[in-house]
Amino acid sequence: MSDAGDRHLPRPALIESYGDGGFRFGDLSHRGSVLCLPNGIWAIPPTTADAIGEAEIDRVIAAEPPVEYLLIGAGMVPWPVPEPLRARLRQHGIVVESMTTGAAVRTWNLLLVERRRVGAVLIAVD
Repeated sequence: MSDAGDRHLPRPALIESYGDGGFRFGDLSHRGSVLCLPNGIWAIPPTTADAIGEAEIDRVIAAEPPVEYLLIGAGMVPWPVPEPLRARLRQHGIVVESMTTGAAVRTWNLLLVERRRVGAVLIAVD
């Protein structure tokens, strides 16, 4: 991934593996959480789903092509998506679902192969 500040891979990629606090994708290894979108994969600071902030959600909403379905890989336990967040995403035509990080990685890979406009916030797990 490129320099800190806005480190990203400028294209979507299948997640090859996850665990040990990070992810492997696009022949790269990244330690920490990631935001996967149709136009790239970004390093993000949240270490829990509760820490997902405006910066991550704003990037999802602004993605080109637009995201239709957002997966939240919340770690080892699914996270109940707060209704205000769900409503905000719905206003932009985005359906959101939370699940474990492992399930979100598998679903991201499947939907990416199907060429769906999917996004994923993936919280790193050990």
